[in-house]
Amino acid sequence: MPQPTTPGARQARPQARGARAELAALADAAATGTGPLLDLPSPADPRPAAVLMLFGVLDSLPSDHDAQAHAVSRDLDVLLLARATTLRAHPGQVAFPGGRIDPDDDGPVAAALREAREETGLDPRGVQVLGELADIPLAFSQHVVTPVLAWWRHPSPVRVVDEAESADVFRAPVADLLDPANRGVTVIRRGGQEWRGPGFLVRHATGEHLVWGFTGMVLDALFDRLGWTERWDDARELPLVVPD
Repeated sequence: MPQPTTPGARQARPQARGARAELAALADAAATGTGPLLDLPSPADPRPAAVLMLFGVLDSLPSDHDAQAHAVSRDLDVLLLARATTLRAHPGQVAFPGGRIDPDDDGPVAAALREAREETGLDPRGVQVLGELADIPLAFSQHVVTPVLAWWRHPSPVRVVDEAESADVFRAPVADLLDPANRGVTVIRRGGQEWRGPGFLVRHATGEHLVWGFTGMVLDALFDRLGWTERWDDARELPLVVPD
């Protein structure tokens, strides 16, 4: 029998529930031994790190793009931040909240939530952890990164907590990331060599963020694994300025 609803209560979105269910299924599969999102070379003596891949439902500014994946509603989003341009490591790059696992952290989940609170001001009590994905090695930075997949059950305000660390904190609509108009590749050419990787454009009030590097590769692989990816032009080069 249908249950009565409280007047003015916010109704659940079936599409958003679908996204959460698909993310949870991915986390469950990882717990049973599915491989990492990325197959990268392993460093000799890696330092452990963790990132929070936090998805939820936007309260405002939904995407204008209708995603092909039924699970992706216009208001499904993922939390990202832009690193300060003054940092020595990865200046200006867009990233998931996260960082190294400290000795006092009780594993990757605790580290990812602590870093997210320190970097974005979010309230970890509103975050439902769905599970850890398989570790991803990063030989370039000598880290092995554990992605922590989570759902924002009770969203809280986010902001730049430390301007020396971050330039922006934002919730990117997933449908915008999937939109082929916002996708392309970034190319680094140095010393006769070339490195290509997936990139995403995220527009905001005064311009746009370019998501590339590790974060771009992880999002690209995650969307592929979930079956959310839409056909995009992998020959389109996105402008990229890399510090010397």
